[in-house]
Amino acid sequence: MALEQLDLQDLLKQVSRSFYLTLRILPRSIRTPIGLAYMLARAADTVADTGLIAITRRREALLLLRESIREASEDSKEKKRVLPPDLGDMAEAQESIVGEGTPAEHTLLEHLGELLVAFQSLALDDRIRIRKLLDTITRGQEIDLLHFRVQDQIGALETEEELDTYMYHVAGCVGEFWTEMCRAHVFPEARLDDTGLQDNCVRFGKGLQLINILRDLPKDLRRGRCYIPQNHLSVHGLGPGDLLDPAAMDRLRPLYDHYLQKAEEYLAAGRQYTLALPFRCVRVRLACAWPLLIGLRTLGLLRHANVLDGGSRVKIGRSQIRRLVLRSAVLSLNPQAWKRLLQ
Repeated sequence: MALEQLDLQDLLKQVSRSFYLTLRILPRSIRTPIGLAYMLARAADTVADTGLIAITRRREALLLLRESIREASEDSKEKKRVLPPDLGDMAEAQESIVGEGTPAEHTLLEHLGELLVAFQSLALDDRIRIRKLLDTITRGQEIDLLHFRVQDQIGALETEEELDTYMYHVAGCVGEFWTEMCRAHVFPEARLDDTGLQDNCVRFGKGLQLINILRDLPKDLRRGRCYIPQNHLSVHGLGPGDLLDPAAMDRLRPLYDHYLQKAEEYLAAGRQYTLALPFRCVRVRLACAWPLLIGLRTLGLLRHANVLDGGSRVKIGRSQIRRLVLRSAVLSLNPQAWKRLLQ
């Protein structure tokens, strides 16, 4: 069963307009499995982030969802339909989360059974790749739940190593999965430096996630989560609770700029990754270039913003994104113009 037959294209657009754009440009050979992988990952993310539900229940639901995905990925002669875990309480909670939950996420959890049926219809190799991806992502979400389990208190990651592990689990592994899918279905015979490609795609994913962390700092603080390591904050005389005050930005700025620079270095790896892709694979190159270019523009805005002021969230406008998409599509046909665009 194809993703289109599930009538979830509109749902995907509601859940993530940016990824919906990326999915539409991808070659047909990988559009369905990558779309399904995204929707399953988003369902797991919704479970992990449903704050109205007790952490113990969210962790239980996450483990059940992981097990359902594993069961659906098994190679069996008998195509027995895998039943999804009962997430009715999670779906209902989405309607009560003002400003955070969405009708799309409510519907996403309600359609989990159809997602699993579509997942079971994929080729075995693709199911194994998606299972590996979802195993890694849900383990990262589980670690997240256990780390920030104290209610009504802002917790922080302790060290840079914890931050790096978190970014790999929720984003770096996505780069690996993306590359494996493209290698298997789009350019299996291309002569590429696979080691360099895999290293750069992991760093690319981490860079995009680090930008999200830096942009969404006030939102995460309100949820009791601070992903900037405590040992770095302490050097600047700060604790997680201090970041609720926009006036603390002056003290945070040196550390914040350090992480902006780190994100830019990660995106430089993303630039190398995108330039290394076979030039004939226009659709894949564009699908990588769009988040890269949007990320770079977001970094530019963050350098001049007081991100602790939650009332003014940094975001690239839709008109800017449309211009970026059109310009990159035109320049993608000229090798030299393409390089200039990315550099």
